[in-house]
Amino acid sequence: MASGNGIDLFDMTFIGGGPTGLFGIFYAGMRQARTKVIESLPQLGGQLAALYPEKEIFDVAGFPRVLAKDLVARLKEQAFSANPDCAVHLGERVVGLSRSEEGYWILETDKGNRHYSRAVIITAGIGAFEPNRLPNEDARRFEGKGVTYNVASPQEYAGKNVLVIGGGDSAVDYALMLEPIARSVTLIHRREGFRAHDASLKKLAESRVTVKTHYELRSLAGDDWVREATIFDNRTGEEMTLPVDAVVIGTGFKASIGPIKDWGLELQGNQIVVNTKMETSLPGVYAAGDICWYPGKVRLIATGFGEVATAVNNAKAYIHPGSAVFPGHSSDQAGKR
Repeated sequence: MASGNGIDLFDMTFIGGGPTGLFGIFYAGMRQARTKVIESLPQLGGQLAALYPEKEIFDVAGFPRVLAKDLVARLKEQAFSANPDCAVHLGERVVGLSRSEEGYWILETDKGNRHYSRAVIITAGIGAFEPNRLPNEDARRFEGKGVTYNVASPQEYAGKNVLVIGGGDSAVDYALMLEPIARSVTLIHRREGFRAHDASLKKLAESRVTVKTHYELRSLAGDDWVREATIFDNRTGEEMTLPVDAVVIGTGFKASIGPIKDWGLELQGNQIVVNTKMETSLPGVYAAGDICWYPGKVRLIATGFGEVATAVNNAKAYIHPGSAVFPGHSSDQAGKR
């Protein structure tokens, strides 16, 4: 829908298409809002889709246990059933946010595009993220040639010799995920203990994963693909060489809110301060999910769902002052669609 000056003006634009953003798209559809989502990754679903698709999640209401990729699929189904005309822009990062003289928001992206919206809802999770790389030239040299920083498709590791590096939840989860299908899995960590859930450590102790503590990566070798890994005991310097077909570096990711910090928003560390309406310090700009902060904030998918529902309904009242914040019950709304 073009405004009087010819721009394509949307009611609500979501910055970020992870679980919180997807549920927000659903609610925006329930409120009959013309909606757009801009996501920096090449697919919707955020970290769940990009980093942990095979990880089980236990703390989403209604799902005793659900794979991350399956939760994303259900969220997408829900979102686009209620909001089939939502415009989706993938692989595009919002780098600038400014307000026009007419009061709508202008979102500029790294592709040189401009998007226009009456309200903006920031659901960018923990921000843009990149892996914590090892200070090892070989690890970088073999990136994309057997060295990865997450396990997107476990079946790709079937029958392979895999080296997993790291001492936290991610590394332990990757090792346990691959243990049933890989030929062998070796997990190395530079210290004695692992910083992982007790239940995961119990499974690890009962698995066939070879665990080596106080070991680090010395070098990798291969041609167009990694074939060998030399590891060493950091107490004695003793080395050993392992045949490998894949190396998974599970040392976690570092996140940055990037240009968001320059938009004039009130921040608490790397989070955006919001009130009980999920309003930020800028009129018509809301935030929900891990990116937002308020006293007592708990970073969970479950809390993000409630926050974005609050943000959407208050944004509706902001755009159309005569509209009620309370949307009515979804069963009643669905019957009217």
